[in-house]
Amino acid sequence: MFGYYLNLAVRSFKRNKALTVLMVLAIALGIGASMTTLTVFHVLSGDPIPEKSDRLFYVQLDPETMQGYRPGEEPETQLTRFDAEALLGQKRALRQVMTSGGGVVVTTEKSGATPELVDARYASSDFFPMFDVPLQFGRGWTAAEDEGKARVVVVSKELNDKQFGGTDSTGKSLRIDGNEFRIIGVLDSWRLTPRFYDLYNDSYGEAERVFLPFSTSRDLTMGTQGSTNCWGDSGGDSHSLAAPCAWVQYWVELDTPAKAAEYKRYLVNYSDQQRKAGRFTRPSNVRLRNVMELMEFNKIVPGDVRLQLWLAFGFLLVCLVNTVGLVLAKFLRRSGEIGVRRALGASRGEIFKQCLVEAGTVGVAGGVLGLLLALLGLWAVRQQPASYASLAHLDASMLLSTFALAILASMLAGVLPAWRAMQVAPAIQLKSQ
Repeated sequence: MFGYYLNLAVRSFKRNKALTVLMVLAIALGIGASMTTLTVFHVLSGDPIPEKSDRLFYVQLDPETMQGYRPGEEPETQLTRFDAEALLGQKRALRQVMTSGGGVVVTTEKSGATPELVDARYASSDFFPMFDVPLQFGRGWTAAEDEGKARVVVVSKELNDKQFGGTDSTGKSLRIDGNEFRIIGVLDSWRLTPRFYDLYNDSYGEAERVFLPFSTSRDLTMGTQGSTNCWGDSGGDSHSLAAPCAWVQYWVELDTPAKAAEYKRYLVNYSDQQRKAGRFTRPSNVRLRNVMELMEFNKIVPGDVRLQLWLAFGFLLVCLVNTVGLVLAKFLRRSGEIGVRRALGASRGEIFKQCLVEAGTVGVAGGVLGLLLALLGLWAVRQQPASYASLAHLDASMLLSTFALAILASMLAGVLPAWRAMQVAPAIQLKSQ
């Protein structure tokens, strides 16, 4: 019967071309607008590292003075260098990373190459295995190289392609801020979305171009990027070991909930010890959030994207209401035809099914047009200057969602008209003919 109902739907469309175009267009506009914003929201709010996001935890302590203290408030968002290095040295997690961003000037040995300002990532040695960073060539640095302040660097695929033609550049030299470094690794294509390991720089920006040991960056006093919060005299150097300034992100990998609970107790004990030593003055106040919890707490999805999402679904609702009116008008215009079918023995259920198949066919057509409108909308998003704009692409899951939403929307829009159509009394319709 489905094939028969589909054939009837196609015939109906041909008889009422203008009305059919209006219904398809109403569905398509709503689908195009909602899928554009939903795709952007999906890209920005998705799990950036799903295979281990529940095992990576961000550490927060509260090292500030009692000035301005309010019980129960959120602790400092980052760690001081002293605390980060102390926790790193005690190695109480499966892996631990202290990291910060910076900007450096890179010069290669390439003939005619000009100095280039690029984003850099300073990190301890567990950075690459903790965040599953893929390497095309070479390796990351070791803990020994980190402790020895070795002048080694891992470069991004993009920088390697530009400066070394995409060949294996390990062993070659790279000058960073006027200092010579040896390339020991080259990243493969890699971009976390968002770049959750540092939410205090551009969260949706591209991966850094160079990666080097945190200890080396401090030995050479390289510049940093991101927020720095000081609550005391830093002696003119907010990044020194003893400076009362928070500017370091600290991550740990804990493979079970029990170990996460144990590590949180360890952080409380560490805070108690620092208070006894006179470094901390506030009561112990720690946080240990995994990746998705941290993203949710920081509301990492831009507010304008959330607003656009709600507006788009509101627009889809308006389109559905208009579609309901159009479909109802179309079905009621065919009351005589429906009355004849009922008189010939068609049940109300069969009439209902026929009308839903017709509404669903409108949905498929609206989905195809809506998909084209969504692709056009995503292209427009990619032209915006926002850092996340380049990520606005329709993946397979969103492609399927487009048609699912279109069919569901059209079926919902067809339920009331189909119910009204199956209530048509055949005797009245036959008498009026």
